[in-house]
Amino acid sequence: MFPGQGAQFVGMCADVCNDVPAAKALFDEASEILGYDLLERCTNGPKELLDSTEVSQPAIFVASMAAVEKLKQEEGQEAVDAATCAMGLSLGEYSALCFADAISFADGVKITKARGEAMQSAADAVDSGMVSVIGLGKDVVAELCEAAAEKSGKSIRIANFLCNGNYAVSGASEACDVVTEIAKPDFKARMTVKLAVAGAFHTDFMAPAVSALEEVLAGIEIKKPRIPVISNVDASPHSDPETIKKLLATQVTSPVLWENTMQSILSKGFERAVELGPGKVTAGILKRTDKKAECKNVEV
Repeated sequence: MFPGQGAQFVGMCADVCNDVPAAKALFDEASEILGYDLLERCTNGPKELLDSTEVSQPAIFVASMAAVEKLKQEEGQEAVDAATCAMGLSLGEYSALCFADAISFADGVKITKARGEAMQSAADAVDSGMVSVIGLGKDVVAELCEAAAEKSGKSIRIANFLCNGNYAVSGASEACDVVTEIAKPDFKARMTVKLAVAGAFHTDFMAPAVSALEEVLAGIEIKKPRIPVISNVDASPHSDPETIKKLLATQVTSPVLWENTMQSILSKGFERAVELGPGKVTAGILKRTDKKAECKNVEV
């Protein structure tokens, strides 16, 4: 399992690059492609720069692949070979595809750079954002979105289905403001948190980013993954390269069906899950979905 945007923090990857030479080599390669010192931005920030969409997306991708190198050093190549499927939260889907040998590391850096720039550009075009709503079921959150849209006259919907009681809504800033205003008093939400993202990800607000992403993906070779990679768009595993390309382009305007993904892997059963990358978001969601699930976290 690989994390998405928001997992980044200033200081990440300093230790792994000191301890794991292969991880440092990935940062060197990525910096050549990006045209700036990515490790410097990860370790020293400033936070505003690392949090920007065009920097955080390649940063999380490279950090996640550095975590794979850390896992190899700790447990050997066998730990990687033992994986039976891979998945990533939003941006993390690219890390999962690289882990599954569907895309090369260099192409992953190029795509996440282009994706970050395209999504930043789409976000700059209109005032929008995201809000995390804690403590409500998805049906009630959908009603909350309807009420906020009606009151503000602006569009908003559930964008991230994470787990029961944890959903992120995405839409026009005015509608986001109404969500934070009415969620607790009118809908009995436990809390709301405005997310530090550039705009309304995983909605039609990101439509301008699709063509730019399609253009980059057209020039990238996607191979059949060695293990199934579960798509955020339909919570299903895919192995056909052309289908994967189409789903990756669709992903930026589609809700993230992570809750369905977790339920699917839990119903099939697994020995253990491994989260690779900064933070513990996906491991936390898995544990909230099933307290008994075994999950190792390889942090960077």
